[in-house]
Amino acid sequence: MKKFIIIFFLLTAFFAKGQSSENPILLSTEVKKISEMEFDIVFKAQLFKGWYLYSQYNPENASLPLEITMQEGETGYILVGKAKEESPFKKYSDVWEKEEIVFKEKAIIIQRIQLTNKEISQIKLNFFGQVCETACINIDENFTISLQGKIVSETISIDERSKELSQKLKLDLKNKELLAETSTTNSEKSTGLMGIFILGFVGGLLALLTPCVFPMIPLTVSFFTKQSSNKKKGTWNAILYGFFIILIYILLSVPFHFLDNLNPEILNTISTNIWLNIFFFVILVFFAFSFFGFYEITLPSSWGDKMDSASSVGGYLGIFFMAFTLAIVSFSCTGPILGSLLAGSLTSDGGATQLTAGMTGFGLSLALPFALFALFPNWLHSLPKSGGWLNTTKVILGFIELAFSIKFLSNADLVGHWGILKRELFIGIWILIFMLLALYLFAKIKFPHDSPIKKLSFSRISFGIFILAFVVYISPGVLKNPTWNLSLLSGFPPPQFYSIYEQENECPLGLNCYKDFDEGLAVSKLQNKPILLDFTGWACVNCRKMEENVWSDPKVYSLLKNEYILISLYVDDNEKELPKEAQFTFLKDNGKTKEIKTVGDKWATFQVVNFNNASQPFYVLMSHELEILNSPQQYTDIATYQNWLETGLKNF
Repeated sequence: MKKFIIIFFLLTAFFAKGQSSENPILLSTEVKKISEMEFDIVFKAQLFKGWYLYSQYNPENASLPLEITMQEGETGYILVGKAKEESPFKKYSDVWEKEEIVFKEKAIIIQRIQLTNKEISQIKLNFFGQVCETACINIDENFTISLQGKIVSETISIDERSKELSQKLKLDLKNKELLAETSTTNSEKSTGLMGIFILGFVGGLLALLTPCVFPMIPLTVSFFTKQSSNKKKGTWNAILYGFFIILIYILLSVPFHFLDNLNPEILNTISTNIWLNIFFFVILVFFAFSFFGFYEITLPSSWGDKMDSASSVGGYLGIFFMAFTLAIVSFSCTGPILGSLLAGSLTSDGGATQLTAGMTGFGLSLALPFALFALFPNWLHSLPKSGGWLNTTKVILGFIELAFSIKFLSNADLVGHWGILKRELFIGIWILIFMLLALYLFAKIKFPHDSPIKKLSFSRISFGIFILAFVVYISPGVLKNPTWNLSLLSGFPPPQFYSIYEQENECPLGLNCYKDFDEGLAVSKLQNKPILLDFTGWACVNCRKMEENVWSDPKVYSLLKNEYILISLYVDDNEKELPKEAQFTFLKDNGKTKEIKTVGDKWATFQVVNFNNASQPFYVLMSHELEILNSPQQYTDIATYQNWLETGLKNF
């Protein structure tokens, strides 16, 4: 198992490394001549909304401070003191529990240099800093700057065609000030964190009902409440035991925050990596069959023995090791649930932050019984006795794991444009999985560790009927014209246009959309209609939720169909190459270059360069004269989105 965990981390890093992500900070430089021997190098940073750059004066034991240094081996000039900073402000950090000095939206940093050799005509400086939102990214860029004020590009020289196409990618937008008013997604992020916290909490509750954990509750609580003549001390120790359980599961998520700092691509682009999605699919299937009882996933027994012996130390440390022992010996039941939580969190926008929220919820629900039963020991008599129902719970979880695994296979299929796992086939596989689950609940099929069933319990029959009702609910999804759109599952199955049946087009809800900006712009001019620019992705769950739950509303749908020209740009389409004549080297403002080879490369760069944003869904209303009609919108509700569209029409 140890080797498996190591391989998992290596594969995660390896497969994610090849993906591209845009830094949420745009850097440029200017040179101001002070005298013949002194110059001010002005670094200008433009930050995406919600991101912070940390000052060089940020306190110790907090986020990494900014540093401007000479590149190694440079001579002929020196840096005169620390750089000057314009308009930083203080912001309290809940993580570090102290005030930090940060820049928001923009930063101006001025570094004075003094020549020691008047023949020097260019200098080389390194700009290192940290920018954070829900995650943190290290910025480490080298600049070669001419003292005449120009950045000297040390990257691949680009040809005239690339220069022309680079310039064409940049729009001459009007009313750009509206872009700074992008609807904030703080409430959405809070909701997302709360949602995954609740999922983690539910996962912990399910883990409690497994044969690895459930029998431990009365044994452990009785140990604490009876180990001491001082009842209050025993109760306190049991509560402390529960606290340490929560702490252990939170600590399990900490390494992913460091991975995110070292290489943000590891967490930010997993959802669009074909092979990593296949890897998660295989792992979840592997977990599912362990729940079915065909084999067990266990950590080395020596780990449990060491923790168990350490728990005899006594005091708080001994209680901590007792909690650690529980985490290890229950791994065969909790591991698959945690694996699903890990995969689900890392393929979402929140990354490591959501993983921590999920782990906190999981640890809390796992710890609650130990604390509650210690406070109210009489409740122990109301606990049901261990029995075959515990194994039944494991098998049910196995079927749920199997259903979740199909989502990752679907992500790979969508991004890779394989055209294999269409929407109807996806739903058909789910129907098969849940029909098998229903047959299991009605004792028509058995697994290795199932006890003989003489009579079906009421709860088992009730849950079986619920599963059959769910099958009935999703069954219309395999038809060409379903009677309902499975809104409760929005974002899970492939989009409705990704179908085995012939569709009018490959656009959401059968709307007429354009997947090239220039093509859509030309139609907008011809029809004199405003543009809805839709930055989306094949593996974007919130994009599907917006399309199936918000766009499907009759009033919103009517506005999209009749009043707007819809341009949908897929920023994660990194498998579809552009025609050779359309591929080029994009020249960034800081003198760096980026190869534009795929559809995803082009539209991801297009979004960042023009709108200083790299999230999806991201909606912009504009005229064919490139006039911004309203502040951009992101994931929201029907009423807000409808009002936003109507306001855009009034401003057109």
